[in-house]
Amino acid sequence: MISYLDFEKPVAALEERIAQLRSVNALHDVDVAGEIGRLEAKSADLIASTYASLTPWQKTQVARHPQRPHFRDYVAQAFTDFMPLGGDRLYGDDLAIMGGFARLGGRRVMLIGHEKGNDTKSRIAHNFGMGKPEGYRKAIRLMQMASRFGLPVVTLVDTSGAFPGIEAEERGQAEAIARATEACLALEVPMVAAIVGEGGSGGAVALASANRVLMLEHAVYSVISPEGCASILWRTSEKAPDAAQAMKVTAQDLKRLGVIDRIVKEPVGGAHRDPAAAARMLAVALAEELDTLATGSAEQLIAAREQRFLAIGG
Repeated sequence: MISYLDFEKPVAALEERIAQLRSVNALHDVDVAGEIGRLEAKSADLIASTYASLTPWQKTQVARHPQRPHFRDYVAQAFTDFMPLGGDRLYGDDLAIMGGFARLGGRRVMLIGHEKGNDTKSRIAHNFGMGKPEGYRKAIRLMQMASRFGLPVVTLVDTSGAFPGIEAEERGQAEAIARATEACLALEVPMVAAIVGEGGSGGAVALASANRVLMLEHAVYSVISPEGCASILWRTSEKAPDAAQAMKVTAQDLKRLGVIDRIVKEPVGGAHRDPAAAARMLAVALAEELDTLATGSAEQLIAAREQRFLAIGG
């Protein structure tokens, strides 16, 4: 069952009617196939037209959809031979940030990303994708390991931001984020990052300072959440839609501004409607980007990465 967002209520009403007709058809052997087909076509057209004109705030809602695929979903459907690696060798493990060896097609990679969880129990276990210092230090360890073995690094970014709790601050959250960003920029192997849901603040940048930064079509990427921005500027989170519009959080805006390099299409109606298709589209895009970076030397990769970020806003 799809969970419908507020702006999808007309779609929900149509699909509820379709379900009712199917039930009638099954119970009473009434031929309503023609009506069902007509309503299905109308629903498909409505979904397509709705998603073709989403506002930035609506895209933010899609990026946060509870059924949107996360790290483990992409691991299962876009990668093979995933071997998870845990711990930062300093404090402990953090399930909000996961990583390990994997294969993308025939290519061995180091895969790292945020995991939000998909139900109450797993969301708590993964801390809703909000990484702690040990998570970012684990990411640093895995990136350095990838560099030693000559493996490209792929990151899947999906977090509302790094965990802001007292214990995270006590263990050096800001320093860990800064060190992770530094590790990305200093990598001697190709690195491709993909914003697959939310890309929030430094918690996202710490895994997204790559040679190539991709975004799924309905993902968002920003220095602060629209609600947080609205609370600061207007003293009310009710202005979040206005903040999202002003902040240029969408993939389309960020591509125009040069913050990201490529937009990856999603299935019609968002990645949550067809996670398998979304994973296939992302896998193709990642493979193509890694192919373009495969011939660069360590010095060229580092220089290109540095120039890429220095050029933003120029």
